[in-house]
Amino acid sequence: MVQVVWFKRDLRIADHAPLAAAMAAGPVLPLYVVEPDLWRQPDMAGRHLAFVTEAIAALRASLSQIGLKLVIRVGEIADVLAAIHAQTPITALHSHQETGNFWTYARDRAVGRSCREANIAWREAPQFGVARATNDRNRWAARWEAFMGSPVVSLPSGASAVVDVASDPWPLASALGLADDPCPGRQRGGRSQALALLDSFLAGRGRNYQREMSSPLTAEHACSRLSPHLAIGSLSMREVVQRAYRARADMAAMPPHVRPMDLRAIDAFIARLHWHCHFIQKLEDEPEVEFRCFHPAFEDARPRDSEDSAIRLAAWADGATGWPFVDACMRSLVATGWINFRMRAMLVAVSSYHLWLDWRDTGRVLARRFADYEPGIHWSQMQMQSGTTAINTLRIYNPVKQGKDQDPDGRFVRRWVPELANVPDAFIHEPWTMPPSVQQMCGVLIGRDYPAPVVDHVVGARLARERISEIRRTAGFGAAQRQVLEKHGSRKGAGRGRKAFPEQDRMLKKPVAEDKQLKLDF
Repeated sequence: MVQVVWFKRDLRIADHAPLAAAMAAGPVLPLYVVEPDLWRQPDMAGRHLAFVTEAIAALRASLSQIGLKLVIRVGEIADVLAAIHAQTPITALHSHQETGNFWTYARDRAVGRSCREANIAWREAPQFGVARATNDRNRWAARWEAFMGSPVVSLPSGASAVVDVASDPWPLASALGLADDPCPGRQRGGRSQALALLDSFLAGRGRNYQREMSSPLTAEHACSRLSPHLAIGSLSMREVVQRAYRARADMAAMPPHVRPMDLRAIDAFIARLHWHCHFIQKLEDEPEVEFRCFHPAFEDARPRDSEDSAIRLAAWADGATGWPFVDACMRSLVATGWINFRMRAMLVAVSSYHLWLDWRDTGRVLARRFADYEPGIHWSQMQMQSGTTAINTLRIYNPVKQGKDQDPDGRFVRRWVPELANVPDAFIHEPWTMPPSVQQMCGVLIGRDYPAPVVDHVVGARLARERISEIRRTAGFGAAQRQVLEKHGSRKGAGRGRKAFPEQDRMLKKPVAEDKQLKLDF
């Protein structure tokens, strides 16, 4: 009668339906499997493993408090389950549904076959407001509200533990084939870290969230910073949504001058929680969008194996494009594992348009660098920002203007591109325009101490528009575009019926247009 709870990206015991179901059914064996083949995928990195390692330690402690022991195994999940089943027959496998990268999609299908062959019931529960096995987007928002408004799951009292199953040692990153990945500014994992962030955000840290999320100078503090914890499930999305709505109701009852957050700020945050699941739904509905363009006309639009594209990709990935603000954003990301969403969008836009690089190549670089890598959001956003969805407004950022707008005095640039520290303010965002005498004076020779721009950004943007316009004129473009919109586009309104959250009525009267998904940012 053993009930195995397979923890994947749900590393908590709060609001955990599979754990609750297993505890109610019989002796429980909590299981986490370190899968070497997963960690060998090109979107995985050492910083992800480090964050998971910390979250696993917290999960182990939480389980211990309710009398359960987390078993760690290294290997393929099907082999691990077979070995446990041979030792202690498994009645049921409990887990959350996962919308991960394509490797996890194929793995879950294999697990399903193995369970059927072994006569093990596999019971999966939804974790996000993501609908499985449906192509109907028309009532998606209503379903999301219903799930997020339902009570969080409580654990039954008492737990019967399976104690005679041994664990493997936790592996080193090198044993999993992961390269050394220093990330000194990375956030730390674990549920206590996540709860502290949520508490501080709602207590006032997010006071100016909607105004300060765009600049890397302010976003680091103003954003909730919950994204890595949501990605691995230290918190459930339902917990966060309900906390946010309760906080909003409390704040609305206060006089404006004593509110810890502007109501517009918390409304903006709640809207982004909604968009979080909206994007993951795209990957759930079409797992191939990790490696195939939404619109087929863009499939071979950008070269992937030329010497020139390799040079441009390396310059972008190394933070050596010659555009100071772009390079500062990339170097900050490398060192911290995080950059605010507008700057993520700019990094993708610059790579996709000015440098004309393929989103699959740049997407893998960014996936490895984002400590909060969430495949459903990541790959949909990579395609959206590179223009291959065909249903979103093109956002061809001017990398110089972005620097002047978001970092007017060059503080962020000087922090992350220290070789430009002595460049005068007038040239900090366009150092290649410095006269030779100024270069000598500040000790920065362009081409020696800092690179010249890899391309002319004005020319690159113009060429990108011309190329995309040509693609849009190809036969059959409109028909395929309509198919993408029907399958993946947002829908107006939330559907009929009572809202799960009365506070959301006003927000849903004006639906967010598809091209405003640009503003998704936690």
